[in-house]
Amino acid sequence: MHIISYNVNGLRSALSKGLLEWVREVQPDVLCVQEIKAGREPLDVSGFTELGYTAYLHPAQKPGYSGVATFSKYPPTAVVEGCGTELYDAEGRVLRLDFEDLSVLNVYMPSGTSGAERQAFKVEWLHFFRDYVRQLRAEGRRLVIGGDFNCCQTAIDLHNPKANQNSPGYTPEERQWFQDFLADGFTDSFRHHHGDAPGHYSWWSYRAGSRARNVGWRLDHLLVAAELVPQVSAAGLLPDVVHSDHCPAWVHLA
Repeated sequence: MHIISYNVNGLRSALSKGLLEWVREVQPDVLCVQEIKAGREPLDVSGFTELGYTAYLHPAQKPGYSGVATFSKYPPTAVVEGCGTELYDAEGRVLRLDFEDLSVLNVYMPSGTSGAERQAFKVEWLHFFRDYVRQLRAEGRRLVIGGDFNCCQTAIDLHNPKANQNSPGYTPEERQWFQDFLADGFTDSFRHHHGDAPGHYSWWSYRAGSRARNVGWRLDHLLVAAELVPQVSAAGLLPDVVHSDHCPAWVHLA
């Protein structure tokens, strides 16, 4: 199974920049996209359908904001929209596809960058999400979690860690949460294959030529449950794919 996670920063925008042609070329089995920004009119996903995908969308209630979508070539045994908590489901944060006992969980974490109130909301969400995933594990779900976590794990995951010690996405509390989350039984598929190699990012500001200078953050992750690690044959990022201010992350499960 070839799984790709990609924050497209507006699905309509990404489609206008050639997203569908790229999907036709790479042919992932499961494509998880975040920040679809559905408006008041339904998103046109017919292009994906023509490529053999079934589309599952969980948009936010607020038009032009947040939302996730998963496109799959495999028929899932179950589809679960949201996490069962209206506060978060109204923002279109989580979409789960079950393939027997393997689940692909598509998540778009809050960013916290708009102010202290949203950062507090983000921290509450992180702790909720950890408990939510623990419950799924207790039910026997083998999880692959793909998405924009809006969090960096360590200093090598962003270009300028010293200047961002307390910036949303790299606060001490968020770094500790990430360590604790992985300790619950998850492996970062990228680091599993690339070790501590620096300079690998998945998001760059549109300002000051950040992408060209590779001044970025690694915010997008594909985490696999410990029991699935032996099946991870390869993983990586695709920084040369440009439909968004993010780039795709990918993993192959043998």
